[in-house]
Parts: sequence; C-alpha cells; structure tokens
Amino acid sequence: QVHLVESGGGLVQAGGSLTLSCAVYGSTAGMPHIGWYRQVPGKQRELVASITRDDRPNYSDSVKGRFTISSDHAKNTVFLQMNSLKSEDTAVYYCLAEDVFTPWGQGLQVTVSS
Repeated sequence: QVHLVESGGGLVQAGGSLTLSCAVYGSTAGMPHIGWYRQVPGKQRELVASITRDDRPNYSDSVKGRFTISSDHAKNTVFLQMNSLKSEDTAVYYCLAEDVFTPWGQGLQVTVSS
C-alpha cells in the first residue's frame, strides 16, 4: 500500500520561504500523481499544486508564480518550494496521491507572520 510522509513546515515571516517534502513509500509503479493541499479552519481543503507522473506541474491561481512543485524520482519525494509567503498562506498543508489511494496524513502547519 502506498503511503506518504510529509515533512517541513513551520513559522516564517511574510516574504520568506519554506520547503515542504512528501516522501512516497510502497509504490511499485513509480511516483504517483501528487497533489499538495491546504486547509484553513472553517474552510474547505484547497488544492494548491500538483505534479503528474511525468512531472507536469499545475498550480492554483493563489500560488502561481510563488510556489514550485517538483519531483525527485530517485528519492521518491515531491517538494513544494514556497516563496514570497503571505499571511494568507497560513494553513495546514497535506500531500495526497491523486491516482492511487492514500489516506490523508496529519498535515504540516505553515504559519506566516506579518
């Protein structure tokens, strides 16, 4: 069974950067299509970036130009590089496989102070 382990996150000042990692375990068919989501209390979970099996990225308008998603196939890890962070980026961030079943993880708190 495929499962994902998220790492990174933390507290950063507005304008700063953070990198989140999503390590993929248990896949026998290469890197899945991975999405990074975020959720603010009281709001629906939002897909902010995803990357396909052949490394095609996609971004929500809210993060386009500031966030970069990438895959390291040798390390079975997907990264989300977040630059020019804003207070509205504060949320719990999750990664999820889009084309195989994986449960939601505990998520990573990202807090951007203004």
